[in-house]
Amino acid sequence: MMNHSFLVSHFKRFDGVVFFAPLALAGLGLLSIYSNLSRAGDFSAFWRQAVFLGIGVAAMLAASFFDWRIFKENSAAVLMFYAASIIALAGLFFFGSSVRGVRTWYDLGIFTLDPIELLKPALLALLAKYFSRRHETMYQIRHLALTGLYAALPAALIFFQPNLGPCLVIIPLWIGLLLMAGAKKTHLLFLLAGFLAFFVLGWMFLFKDYQKDRIADFFAPQDPLGVSWSQNQARIAVGTGGILGKGFGQGSQAQYGFLSEPQTDFIFAAIIEEFGLLAGAGALFLLFMIVWRLTRAARRARDNFSKFFLAGLAMLLFAEAAVHIGVNIGFLPIIGLPLPLVSYGGSNLISTLAMLGVAQGMISGRGILPSGNERQND
Repeated sequence: MMNHSFLVSHFKRFDGVVFFAPLALAGLGLLSIYSNLSRAGDFSAFWRQAVFLGIGVAAMLAASFFDWRIFKENSAAVLMFYAASIIALAGLFFFGSSVRGVRTWYDLGIFTLDPIELLKPALLALLAKYFSRRHETMYQIRHLALTGLYAALPAALIFFQPNLGPCLVIIPLWIGLLLMAGAKKTHLLFLLAGFLAFFVLGWMFLFKDYQKDRIADFFAPQDPLGVSWSQNQARIAVGTGGILGKGFGQGSQAQYGFLSEPQTDFIFAAIIEEFGLLAGAGALFLLFMIVWRLTRAARRARDNFSKFFLAGLAMLLFAEAAVHIGVNIGFLPIIGLPLPLVSYGGSNLISTLAMLGVAQGMISGRGILPSGNERQND
C-alpha cells in the first residue's frame, strides 16, 4: 500500500497545466456536445462522454503511477505492446464495424474501441526507446529505414481501411522525432522525394474517388452541394460566430444539420459558432499550453527516453489539433480527425488522458530535473 506522504509528494510534483488544461478542454467539449444535442433533446451521447471523461481521469491518475522505466529498459515489453496494436489494427479488416465503407473500430456492445488509440502510445514508446539508444548514430541510413518501417506498417494498415486522417499524425510524429534525434538533411530530402512519389502513385492507383474529389475540390471548388458542402458549412459556422457566438443551442449550422459531425470532426467550428471566437481562442490557448509544458519538460528530462516520449507526445497532440482546426477553418481538405480532448469519443479521450498521465509520472517520479536546492542534491 502507498502511504499518505508518498501520495502527497507524488501529486505535488504534478504539472498543474498538464493536469487542469486537459480537463478544461474536455469540459468545453462536453458543453459543446450538450449544446449540439439540445434541439433534438436526446442527451445520451453527452452522458456517455461524461462517463468517458470520468474513466479518462481515473486512467490519467492511475497511469501517473505506471513505471515507465519498463519500456525504457525492456525491449520485449515495448515490442509486445507495439505488436498487440498492429494485430488490433489488422483485425479491423476482419472484425471491425463498417461505416460508409470505412472500418475504424470494434463494436463491443456497450462501447466501441478504436485500435488507433492503442497504437499511438505503443508507437510513441517504441520510437522513444529506439531514438534514445541510437540518437548519436542517426546519420546511418539503416536507422532511418527501420524506424520508418515501424511507422509505415501501421500507417499502411490505417490507409487501406481506408482512413487517411491518422496517417497525417503518425508520419509527422516519426519525422519530428527523426529531426530531434539528429537525422541528416540529405535523408530528409530523400524522404520528401519519397512522399511526393507516393502521393503521385497514390493518386493514380490507391486513393479512393471520394478522397481525390475532396483534395481536388479543396483547390478548385466546383460542387457546393456535394463534396464542398461540409467545408462550406464549417466556414459559415466559423464566420458567423463572431466574438461571443450565437449562444447556447443557437447555432443554425450545428443545430439544423447543416454542419456535418458537429460533435466530432467539426466540433471546433461548432464551438466558434455557438460560443464565439473567444471560446475558440481559449481552446487554442489551452492546447498550446499543454504542448508547451510537455516540450519544456522534455528539455529538462534527465534521460533520453523521457525526452523523446514527452517531445513525441507534444508533437502528437500538436499534429492532431493542427489537422482538425485546419480542416474546420478551410486551410486543409476534409480529413476526419477529432480534436484531442474535445471531440466526442471515448477511445481518443481515455487514451490521450492516459498518455498525459504517463507524462505526469515522468515529472512527479523525478524523471525531470529538479530546480533550486533539489538539483544540488542529485
